[in-house]
Amino acid sequence: MTPQPPPEPRNPDGDTRRVGVEIEFAGLPPRETAQLVLELFGGEIEVLSPHRLKVSGTRWGEFGIELDTQFAHPDQTVVDAEADGDSEWERMRLDFHSRTRELIGDVVTGLVPTEIVCPPVPWDELEDLDALFEALRNRGAKGTDASLLYGFGLHLNPEVASLEAESLLAYLRAYLLSAAWLREQIHVDITREVLPHANPFPRAYALRVLDRDYAPDLDTLIDDYLVDNPTRNRELDMLPLFAHLRPNHSHELLRNKLVKARPTFHYRLPNAQLSESDWGAVAEWNRWLEVERLATTPETLDERSAQFLARHRPSAPRRWLTRLRRWVTRQ
Repeated sequence: MTPQPPPEPRNPDGDTRRVGVEIEFAGLPPRETAQLVLELFGGEIEVLSPHRLKVSGTRWGEFGIELDTQFAHPDQTVVDAEADGDSEWERMRLDFHSRTRELIGDVVTGLVPTEIVCPPVPWDELEDLDALFEALRNRGAKGTDASLLYGFGLHLNPEVASLEAESLLAYLRAYLLSAAWLREQIHVDITREVLPHANPFPRAYALRVLDRDYAPDLDTLIDDYLVDNPTRNRELDMLPLFAHLRPNHSHELLRNKLVKARPTFHYRLPNAQLSESDWGAVAEWNRWLEVERLATTPETLDERSAQFLARHRPSAPRRWLTRLRRWVTRQ
């Protein structure tokens, strides 16, 4: 499968836009996964801890591979605190902490997924990255549909074409209008629907953003998002992008160590369909492009926004009753 070109193929610096890919799966532990990445793309393996490794020096940069649970890895705050001391007691405490986390990782291997965080790949080279998905299938890696317990996902991190508020708003509107179609096309696994990792946007937020009179500057766009979406678990997570744009923002979510600031959308919806021979990053990229095409077609975007509002906006009496209930509740 060949990656289709986006309507805006360049980033704000004029370079080819890149796409970060994250994939979760079972059946292959981190060390074997790192060796597989090395065989495919070269580089060098570095063991950061027993269940966390990286493969650096590949053509695209660094791959991160780990068990996807923080309890299988040494807590960096503990490591830093104990490393500052030089007493035997402090060394023993650090060793005990590290060994305990290693044991937890040994126990949960096979119960929690292995995760690969790929380096950003130019969109027109995603077909080469799909060799990784084929190799994972051949080595026995299991995706979302292998078990009712496997709520595994694939995340795409498409680099934005523009950092201007008007452009980001258009892409956000396009996603809100495309979300139902994407869920239908992907057939989001029931386990992932139940888990909170890729929740839909609240209807009230969609109605606000799709209103033609909504024309926020960047700070208002960010603040409104944080009010209605105080969570990392949105199907299109905007927090990494907003943390990149406003690194000194006071909101605790934008300072969360799990939010990695980067100039990308963080698209969390797709399943990890490793059982399908033609599935991979290219398949999900091509599906994502429906959002980009809509975002860059202003007339169609306006028309579909108006249609959405006509179907879902409450009537005037209903809005009045809602305001009355809120007033009574506050009394």
